[in-house]
Amino acid sequence: MKSIIRPLIVMFVGLTVVTGVAYPLVVTGVSQALFPHQANGSLIEQDGKVVGSELIGQQFDAPQYFWGRLSATSPMPYNPTASSASNLGPTNPALLDEIKGRLQALKDADPDNKAPVPVDLVTSSGSGLDPAISPAAAAYQVDRVAKARKLAPEVVQNLVAEFTEGRQFGILGEPHVNVLQLNLALDALHH
Repeated sequence: MKSIIRPLIVMFVGLTVVTGVAYPLVVTGVSQALFPHQANGSLIEQDGKVVGSELIGQQFDAPQYFWGRLSATSPMPYNPTASSASNLGPTNPALLDEIKGRLQALKDADPDNKAPVPVDLVTSSGSGLDPAISPAAAAYQVDRVAKARKLAPEVVQNLVAEFTEGRQFGILGEPHVNVLQLNLALDALHH
């Protein structure tokens, strides 16, 4: 029995050191050396203060801001510790109520807008934390934001174009606009 237990203990301790200590230290060191911004949460700072992350959406509902996707987290929107899918199917009355509520909010905020509402403005993402919207969702909101800020729509459209990111490596994902970065750029226009 001793001939079996000793190698098991040595193997357990050895694997614990390799996988529980050495590997995490190496990965952390390499990520900090090569990708420090991403390794530290892709945080966005303004005037030396952290205002958010490129990776997690934030609640915007004032007319002078672009609105992101709905959050599926509760009790607070965009709570990363409560991230999970809503699991609401297309026939679920709760999903239909959520969509109707958001459609009404969009209509109330911009009653003159008769364009079709992009689907990402009335549904939540898989994680409920999505920080980005489609270029179509941004374009839908340009006039409302321009009116609320007393800016020419072309100025707002140019900012949307500036903050539109294409597909990763030209083939992965869809073009998108980071809502927080776009809203911070809008705020910077007034400084």
